[in-house]
Amino acid sequence: MSDPVPKPRRIIDCDVHCNPMPDNPIERFLPDSYRTALEQHMVSRPGPGYVNPFGVNRRDAAHERPEDIEREHLDRYSITYAVLQPQPSMYLSLNHSIDLGNAMCRAANEWLVATYLDRDPRYLGSVCVNANDPPAAAAEIRRAGAHPRMVQVIVPGEASFLYGHRFYHPIYEACEEMDLVFALHPGSEGSYGSSTAVGRPSTYFEWHVSLSQTFMAHAASLVLEGTFEKFPGLRVLLAEGGIGWLPHLLWRMDKDFKALRSTTPWLKQEPSAYVFEHIRLTTQPIEEPENPNHFVALLEMIRAEKTLCFSSDFPHWDFDDPVRAFGSKIPDATRERILWGNAADLYRKRLAALKTP
Repeated sequence: MSDPVPKPRRIIDCDVHCNPMPDNPIERFLPDSYRTALEQHMVSRPGPGYVNPFGVNRRDAAHERPEDIEREHLDRYSITYAVLQPQPSMYLSLNHSIDLGNAMCRAANEWLVATYLDRDPRYLGSVCVNANDPPAAAAEIRRAGAHPRMVQVIVPGEASFLYGHRFYHPIYEACEEMDLVFALHPGSEGSYGSSTAVGRPSTYFEWHVSLSQTFMAHAASLVLEGTFEKFPGLRVLLAEGGIGWLPHLLWRMDKDFKALRSTTPWLKQEPSAYVFEHIRLTTQPIEEPENPNHFVALLEMIRAEKTLCFSSDFPHWDFDDPVRAFGSKIPDATRERILWGNAADLYRKRLAALKTP
């Protein structure tokens, strides 16, 4: 029988989802002119085409309203801060109409502030932007990001370019200026083309287990395109993509750097060094080897005491609670870093200005 895991004292949950409801829609924050566009169905956007046949939300916990999240999650697990990742607002970059996408992002951010951020000091926010219009996205980051409880900018995994592309530099400049994390969340892969590099999955099951490819591609792009040399203050959070893929990517980038560094003359250190300095990952959905020693070894490979931030993915079906997610073999100091310290460092300046609840 394993030793009991102590109940954590402080927790930052980096991935909690919230959704608009029929009696509290985002559209009520839209100007009248854009409401007409909605009536004309201009809000349409492509989707990946995969649906969980059992639904994506837990059936044993209410989650539709702020008070539900507070009762079923924040209070139950003593969550100090919950970083909200609003759905479906985080996917507004995919909207066919650029102008309406921009307007919907602004409305979504105002909805989040009014519904959650101004209600409970435990909520922290994500600024939704239209990544397909970087100048407008940068302006919205500077506007909405001025709210003290906004801690990051959220974009979908599906994108017009890999996120290391210079097309997105105005977004990174604004993130750096406002001291906001740039966060990437999956769920829309396959909207523009295949969700994998070699063809379309046949089922939701196949699609879901291949999502880590999104993170490998974007992480490599951000590092190898020199994003962190141009924006040395930029911090990136890869949410809900697992961690098992990272050692492979680190080893392969560093290996190829020895032979191909002349193709990336802007890099001043090994690729892995940029990852450990600038990129953080969330725990859920974390890999769970049968041998717990293998899990501990995986944490050591990715330097989890520095790079890994707790996330529950509440209220989704593969939710993790902060007590059961990590076994007793994990050192207490590492567990404390995952549950609190790493995210506290990631959002450091924003949290420093708040009074911890």
